[in-house]
Amino acid sequence: MNNFGRAGLLALIFLVFPASAQQKDIRLSIATGGTGGVWYPLGGAMANILSKSLPHAQFTAEVTGGSVDNIKLIATGKSEVGFSMTDAAWDAERGQGKFKEKVALRTLAVFYPQKNHVVTLEGRGIEKMADLKGKRVSVGSPGSGSEIIALRVLEAYGIDPNKDIIKERLSVAEAVNALRDRKIDAFIHNAAIPIPAVTDLGATPGIKIKFIDHGDAVAAMNKKYGPLYIKGTLPAKTYPNQDRDAATVDVWAVLLTNDKMSDQLAYDIVKTLFEKKSELMLVAKDTSYMTFENQFAGASPIAFHPGALRFFAEKGFKPAR
Repeated sequence: MNNFGRAGLLALIFLVFPASAQQKDIRLSIATGGTGGVWYPLGGAMANILSKSLPHAQFTAEVTGGSVDNIKLIATGKSEVGFSMTDAAWDAERGQGKFKEKVALRTLAVFYPQKNHVVTLEGRGIEKMADLKGKRVSVGSPGSGSEIIALRVLEAYGIDPNKDIIKERLSVAEAVNALRDRKIDAFIHNAAIPIPAVTDLGATPGIKIKFIDHGDAVAAMNKKYGPLYIKGTLPAKTYPNQDRDAATVDVWAVLLTNDKMSDQLAYDIVKTLFEKKSELMLVAKDTSYMTFENQFAGASPIAFHPGALRFFAEKGFKPAR
């Protein structure tokens, strides 16, 4: 092909496919959670939507331990965006708990309240939280927000996780398998509902799943750790063979970034996620809580990114002064 022909072909390519669509200038990682939970599939859906919608950016969902790991990945620049429960974010901003130094975080969006699950099976001799004493209990994987809330719930009931139970630290997928195989007696995990791995457990032939009430822990938890927790309900029939409601501790899930993300990129991410909310709800129905009203209802203790605020302001929503 001569130079004129090559130049003509390039001109045609750029006419049909604008420069913004020819290559991905930046690659971004979304820190999610374990494969048996909700954040990983939701993060995968987000990565797909954002990669298609933002011509310069390619997003990838990463399997992680959960909130604590996600915040640490954001802090080190290994992930640009990540999910977290607000209690882990609260600790990170203050440099306390599992965080040795303060982390400069910004909220992109408030997603939904997550429900804490205390899960056992009929026949394991566990009817109430006090019955966990002496039992083998998984409190969540290392690096997860689930572990933070599990330890705080146990503390509220006067249960020392290092003395009163045989503590395991398993992901939700591992915990489900261990409970099914009688290697543990119960596990605690916090997530949006329904948790896929728990749904599978409830559908297992010959197994009767049981959820232990623990909503009374909220007052003690908020008194010690800040106004982060809400008394909630896990409705009957959320899971197969679940025949009654269970009182829970709820905590909001938020999407975070650091304070270095550009205003334009933050704006584009938030705008796209709200415009494609119906697609996200196909993966996690509780994304219905991601409303403009809920963004400024006090759910997130972390300041919003200026780019997110610009989008919300365009829609007529601003934080209360």
